[in-house]
Amino acid sequence: MANYQALFLDIDGTILQPDDTMQDSTKEAVKQMKEQGLEVFLATGRPLHEIADIGEVLKIDSFIGYNGALAIYNGQDIVKSPMSPDLVDLYIKVAHEKGNELILYTSSHNLLSHPENEMTKLFCKKFHLRSNRQYTEDQHANILGITVINLKEADIPLYESFPDIHLSQVNIEGFRHAYDVISDKVNKGMAIGEILNRLNIETKNAIAFGDGMNDKEMLSVVGVGFAMGNAHEKLFAYAKHRTTSVTDSGIYNGLKSLGLIKE
Repeated sequence: MANYQALFLDIDGTILQPDDTMQDSTKEAVKQMKEQGLEVFLATGRPLHEIADIGEVLKIDSFIGYNGALAIYNGQDIVKSPMSPDLVDLYIKVAHEKGNELILYTSSHNLLSHPENEMTKLFCKKFHLRSNRQYTEDQHANILGITVINLKEADIPLYESFPDIHLSQVNIEGFRHAYDVISDKVNKGMAIGEILNRLNIETKNAIAFGDGMNDKEMLSVVGVGFAMGNAHEKLFAYAKHRTTSVTDSGIYNGLKSLGLIKE
């Protein structure tokens, strides 16, 4: 059996079901991995100040947030890579011209281009974004992540015109109009590489589970990458394995297939 030492788990669509609940099998799988000595990380596009409750339920205190812009291991920052202020300024301009809405994430707050917008309110409710404020230009150097909402596919190239940037569609029903902004140089995969290097863990001994296109770098960089059964159809090309869906014990079954789950 391989000497697995680290496990990286996406949240929405991987840990959390569409109704925002977590299966008991997922809790049991994480518990067993921790008991076996694996370092377990939550790896999400969400801001870290909004996922403490999930970490508490799973007893996880190491995180990758903002799609890789910030990584924390046992309270210590391993990665911190804010977005370019020039990118932020460009996005504010394009969003205003095209009628899009922006959610911009700092280490402590979510900054909204138009807090009163109904689609923005729905997005914040769905993803439990509570620490919300109006975006102001003086914050443009503090942005760790961005989600563009109410975006038409035809307008994606306007946002991808900034160097080394691509958009990743949110893989949640009802929110396909939302896209995370992903840097080719700052993403979940890059953060995992930094973490594994710091912990002296070989990539072949790391496992990851994800469902969205913002997980492609993460699944590609680890030794064993699992795409959830409910994953975005394009994600399967980046995963070595396919497991069952988030509503059908996907994490549990994936780890069981590796011989790691004790029943």
